[in-house]
This record gives sequence, structure tokens and C-alpha cells, in this order.
Amino acid sequence: MSAPAPETLLDDLCFPEGPRWHEGRLWFSDMHDHKVRAVDAGGRAETIVDLGERRPSGLGWTPDGRLLVVSMVDRRLLRLDPDGLVEVADLTGLAPFHCNDMVVDSQGRAYVGNFGFDLDARETPRSTALVRVDPDGSTRVAADDLSFPNGAVITPDGSTLIVGETFGARLTAFDVAADGGLSNRRVWAQLEGAVPDGIALDAEGQVWVASPVSAEVLRVREGGQVTERVRVETQAFACMLGGEAGTTLFICTAANSDPEETAATRSGRIETVEVDAPHSGLP
Repeated sequence: MSAPAPETLLDDLCFPEGPRWHEGRLWFSDMHDHKVRAVDAGGRAETIVDLGERRPSGLGWTPDGRLLVVSMVDRRLLRLDPDGLVEVADLTGLAPFHCNDMVVDSQGRAYVGNFGFDLDARETPRSTALVRVDPDGSTRVAADDLSFPNGAVITPDGSTLIVGETFGARLTAFDVAADGGLSNRRVWAQLEGAVPDGIALDAEGQVWVASPVSAEVLRVREGGQVTERVRVETQAFACMLGGEAGTTLFICTAANSDPEETAATRSGRIETVEVDAPHSGLP
């Protein structure tokens, strides 16, 4: 089943990524413009923080409401305090290349993905780890042997984490222990003709998957059945459910992911379409 074509909410962006619905607005990283921004349902946008030379990626919040930001290239987790950005954790010892998306649980533990290899230099792909950062800033491997761990979600009861393995073309699930440990790894869905980038979980337990290579967002059941498709004109890099009723699908799109080209062309957009199932779980 195909949904209606999405409409543009906000354009003239470089490369939007890491969308999160928070306090009545969509927050996102304009990665190649080095800013975290927020936009409301009327398209009114605000820059939350400018990271200077750093590239923001995944977003989340501490239990007391402070913004967490993945700094992609220098592989750091940052926090926005009242007096500015501070470093929470250095991930360089566990993440061998650029960091990307993350999900933050209700206890403030952040699960951060990374490329694992130099994608732009066309290195041979190799597996890598999902890194966990605890609220005290300590880091550890949450799960290893993952193929480009990227977008991730946690179910509403906190019992299951699902992560998209971009170069594995699959969604992989883990049980989450009370202490944040991951176990019982399993394939939640194997995708055909698509690759997962950013993902979002809906109230019916299905996962919305942004797939750049197929220029769409898929709605997927556990087991791999695709129940809905939203086509986009360029490439879909991330998605999030939100809006007043939780039924607005926000899609981060751009012509490509090249830092120089997207900064020059500013083809990035936030697009929206109404769907049936509201948002559920984290992020």
C-alpha cells in the first residue's frame, strides 16, 4: 500500500538527519550546516545550537531534559547545558569511524551507532560495535559485529532495542536488561531492495524505515512484511512520527549525502505526510 505523496514543511537545508519529536516540535540535525534546529507544524524554524566545525548527527535528551548530540566526525557525545555544549563521552576508542544515529533510553543511557569504516574513501565494509554511553559518561560495547549500525528505537516498555544495520539491509533486535545490557540478538526484519537509515516505531509495533537507495520510507512488520510505502522525489535518510496526534510522518530528504554538494545545493527538506499509526516508544 502506498501513502499519498509527502508535502514540504521546510526546505533550503543542507542535510537533515536525526529527527526527533520533542515538546511540540520536530528537532533535527542539519548535519552539513553544523546546526541542530527545530521546526513547528507551521514551518517556523529555530536554530537550537550551532556546533561550529562539528557535524551533529543523532539527538536525544537526558531524563532532566538536556539535549544530547552525537558529534559525528570527532566521535563525541555532547550535552547542551545552560552555558553551552559540554563533552559527555569520547567514543574514539570504541567507534573506529564516524558516529551516526543514537537512541537514548528513559534512564539516560545512549546507544550510539557508527560507520565502522571510511565510506567516502570506498574502504571495504567491515563490522563494528553499537556503543553504550551511561549517564556518568562511561562507555562500553553494547553489541558487536554489526554492519553499519544506524537508526535505533526502543519499545515503550523498554524491553527491546531495534537497530537498523544499513549495510546488512536488516533490522536487528535485542532484549534490554534492567542494567542496559543487550542480549538475545535476532533478525527482526530482513529487507529486500532497501537499506535502513533512520527509523521510527509506531503504536502498532511496526517500524518506519527511511531507505535512501530506494527513495522511500517503508512501514515494516516484524518478520519483514512491508505494509506501506511513502515515495520521495530525492532520497529519504531519516524519519520520525509526531505532530499533535502523533500521526504525522516527518521525512528528512536530500539529493545525496555528500557534504560539499549538499552545502552548495541546499537540497535538504523536511517533508510530511499523514499516516494511520501514531508514534510509540523511543526516540
